[in-house]
Amino acid sequence: MKIIRYLDPLGEIHFASVEENGKPYELISHTGKPKVSNKLAEIEFLLAPVELKTIYCIGLNYRDHAIETYKSVPEFPVVFMKSISSLQAPEQPIYLPKKLACKHVDFEGELAVIIGENCKNVSRENALEFVAGYTIANDVSAREWQKDHLGGGQFCRAKTFDSFCPMGPCMVTTDEIEEPNNLSIRTYVNGDIMQDSNTCEMIFDIPYLIEFLSSSTTLLKGTAILTGTPNGVGMAKNPPIFLKPEDNISIEIENIGRLNNPVLDEIYLTI
Repeated sequence: MKIIRYLDPLGEIHFASVEENGKPYELISHTGKPKVSNKLAEIEFLLAPVELKTIYCIGLNYRDHAIETYKSVPEFPVVFMKSISSLQAPEQPIYLPKKLACKHVDFEGELAVIIGENCKNVSRENALEFVAGYTIANDVSAREWQKDHLGGGQFCRAKTFDSFCPMGPCMVTTDEIEEPNNLSIRTYVNGDIMQDSNTCEMIFDIPYLIEFLSSSTTLLKGTAILTGTPNGVGMAKNPPIFLKPEDNISIEIENIGRLNNPVLDEIYLTI
């Protein structure tokens, strides 16, 4: 089942299932075993497909990406987090920070795993039993803060600006993706392919990541795990390719679909 989350014309949030004919039908229930109604969804615009509790991210989880960034292949998963406020919906803008100006904003196409129930100390053999489904994410990164100038080394600062975690367009349930570590993944900027790989290239596969992250730690229902990006990121190009206003980013993962987001300058507002 391909589940979408959306806002209707009255401003209310609903879930729907996109059927084989491409039409979305409202879900009567989106918890447990979802039930599909015969009512077509009235979509004002899509939201991120799940309401998240936590966003874990894995760095350097593709060997070629470690090589292109001149990093050693890690012995254990490199873990950092993004704030929930960084979440962005499909087709909505990635905003280039203005108040804390960043000129080296980069893309990272990733497969995201959605945890379906609270779990702790999970074995890799049972890990996929706790997965609700899979979606696409973009781990947008301000390299000035992540790397070597401004406040270099601050991963969370670099990756947690508003709109820096686009996710969607749908969550595909596990019955439709039996082997998450064998999916093609591509990232396009303005139609030009930047990343072209397969999730089989992960250093630490998804069962291992769930076992590792859940060790002595409760993973809450609604936790997203961004599983790392393959080679081809903008900062590794010669010359580097960083995001600019009017760009369009599209990430495609086999059996899930495409996550599209335009790029704009931040609208500087005070709340």
